[in-house]
Amino acid sequence: MPQQLQRVAIVTGGSLGPWTAGLLRPGDYIIGADAGALFLIRSGIRPDLSLGDFDSVQEDELAEIEAGSAELASFDPIDKNYTDTELALRRALDLDPASILIVGALGSRFDHSLANVHLLRLAAERGVETTIEDETNRIRLMRGGQSLHLQRSRFPHVSLLPLGETASGITLEGFRYPLREAELRIGQSLGISNALDGQTGRVSLRQGWLLVMETSG
Repeated sequence: MPQQLQRVAIVTGGSLGPWTAGLLRPGDYIIGADAGALFLIRSGIRPDLSLGDFDSVQEDELAEIEAGSAELASFDPIDKNYTDTELALRRALDLDPASILIVGALGSRFDHSLANVHLLRLAAERGVETTIEDETNRIRLMRGGQSLHLQRSRFPHVSLLPLGETASGITLEGFRYPLREAELRIGQSLGISNALDGQTGRVSLRQGWLLVMETSG
């Protein structure tokens, strides 16, 4: 039986910088989505796959992407139902990896940023651990019945928000502000700006969907 692919790293066209390469690991299968592919190539990183409608790059830049990628998949910007990031995530899920990292999912376009956070549910429903990360954020999604262990890191703040009407049975251990069997409803800010009390902590969720956001700055 072939060995399972450990991780797919998607680099899409939001906020990117010199820190991006530090989030990638040797052995990652790398997908560049639209302008994210151009960023990778100009950073000396060869994508295994570049895809998108490439409406945010010029014709000569698209040629640069094609020459610098192991594979190219181009989509019509009108005749497609998904954003470039969703296309990349769906292709990543088809590879059946152990986990997925999405970089460049957040940026100045709040509509795209929010849609990309919502994409975490698509991956969670397929049972693939998926993380959005950039210079100042790490975002993951829990589903009911799960526990998530956190370690003290470069992200000192931990915030929780439901992805849905209600997330219930939330228990926090090892946090400055603990909770036990708490409920968070959409429209509340109770879960914002917590912090680990020591080196480790645990978030447990009994029912619903819960965003766990570690942030700095």
